[in-house]
Amino acid sequence: MFGTLGGPELLLILVVALIVFGPRKLPEIGKNMGRMLGEFRKASNDFQRTIEEEVEAVNRLQRELPSLETPATTPPPATAPAPGDESPSVSSPSPSQPEQATASHDSAAPKENI
Repeated sequence: MFGTLGGPELLLILVVALIVFGPRKLPEIGKNMGRMLGEFRKASNDFQRTIEEEVEAVNRLQRELPSLETPATTPPPATAPAPGDESPSVSSPSPSQPEQATASHDSAAPKENI
């Protein structure tokens, strides 16, 4: 019934509770214990339902957006231009270009004498 607690153990617990709390307080304590157990079960069910809803939302997103599962960091395969094909290509700025911009910016700045 209650795991390893049998009839004699439960009877002993009830007798000790009756002696400690008295016959007038025992029904009130029982009601409070019942309320606490009910609230605990309700909170536990709410928590379990929230977790299940979150897991379902994640699963739904994974089904709708399969790209989330595969990393998007892999670059597309590079294709070499055919000989004679002169398509404009995007080139990265050379290291001298930022230095020139910085140098012209520094020379245009007013100098203060301290």
